[in-house]
Amino acid sequence: MTEAYVVGAGQSDFGTFPDESYRSLFATAFEAARDSVPKGMDTDDIDEAVVGTLGVGGRQLGLPGPAVTEHVGLEGVPCTRVENACAASGYAVRQGVQAIRSGMADVVLASGVEVMTDVSSEAVRYWLGVSGETEWERLSGTTFAGVYAQMASAHMAEYGTTKEHLSQVAVKNHANGAKNPHAQLRFECSLEDAMNAPTVADPLNLYHCCPTTDGAACVLLVSEDVVDEFTDTRIRVAGVGAASDAVGLFQRDTYTGVPASQRAASDAYDMAGVGPADLDFAEVHDCFAIAELMAYEDLGFCEPGEAGEFVASGATRPDGEIPVNTSGGLKSKGHPIGATGAGQVTEAFKQLSGEAGDRQLDGPRYGLTHNVGGSGGAAVVHVFEREEPRSSGGSSGRRPRDGEDGGESA
Repeated sequence: MTEAYVVGAGQSDFGTFPDESYRSLFATAFEAARDSVPKGMDTDDIDEAVVGTLGVGGRQLGLPGPAVTEHVGLEGVPCTRVENACAASGYAVRQGVQAIRSGMADVVLASGVEVMTDVSSEAVRYWLGVSGETEWERLSGTTFAGVYAQMASAHMAEYGTTKEHLSQVAVKNHANGAKNPHAQLRFECSLEDAMNAPTVADPLNLYHCCPTTDGAACVLLVSEDVVDEFTDTRIRVAGVGAASDAVGLFQRDTYTGVPASQRAASDAYDMAGVGPADLDFAEVHDCFAIAELMAYEDLGFCEPGEAGEFVASGATRPDGEIPVNTSGGLKSKGHPIGATGAGQVTEAFKQLSGEAGDRQLDGPRYGLTHNVGGSGGAAVVHVFEREEPRSSGGSSGRRPRDGEDGGESA
């Protein structure tokens, strides 16, 4: 089974763009992704396309994938639309990896797009709510923020997590996002700002919640057979894990974690042959500050109940033990629902390629992306590895996995 590699990734700016359409945003991201391929890529090289989108506002609910891929010149290329709420394009990337590993494609465009700001705030709340359980959550009036507020309250009650811990997530991510030219909220905030913002859903306030966002992101995946045609920097999709769970929060056994994230991470680590301690950075799904804190625990960065102290220690800052959300995360970079997962992979590609600009980390080898749908009804985790330069003998340079012989054969 062939390996899958990321050879290019790009995104549009994330924000509010009244003069843009979902097609034009997608075209911007697509061209950025193509331009990032070191040796170039033509549209004729692409065998398959996968597009993640929820369809906020109801635009082009049928065939939104072909609507954007035909717009960028991919005539006749098979295209699949993926909808898994906020995890839509994370799953699109996973599906692209599956297409390559199955041998059905050598080059796949995995992408996402969403326009959220051209409808009223009431309509946005409706579309956000459709990712929750319909009968007992959405129709009873529970908002998306309200669901995560319940999770925050439970985490505080069980583990002593504080509002200051939530606010420290916001301060860190705004500091990172201020260095990202594509971020929606490119400004820093003080701890005092984040502590004293207006309440949205107690205990969550404005600085604990991600914004409403337009944007698109595209990732170009290729097989091991053709990777050298496109790049000399081999960034392998080392591990993939995905899981589903009950859509309604009230249907689950815990409010203080996301079991789908835990299962997805375990599978991704097992496939990659690495663990949390091997990671050099991570992009995690911080739709609300509590979601990032729970991700620390679900992904194994710290033990359950220790996330508050973990962020307070500085461990997740760019100079910390495991930098998290160097892009600014959903909180500062923005959260165009269908584009978020592919946007996370774009940041991972830039970091591993050494092209992250002012937020570039020092020589990362392993990075992780973590994308969640709704309040945890779906989750997908990818682990990426920048392979060491190949020897003259032509080996891939990857680290042997568990059970493999890393030495020379007899």
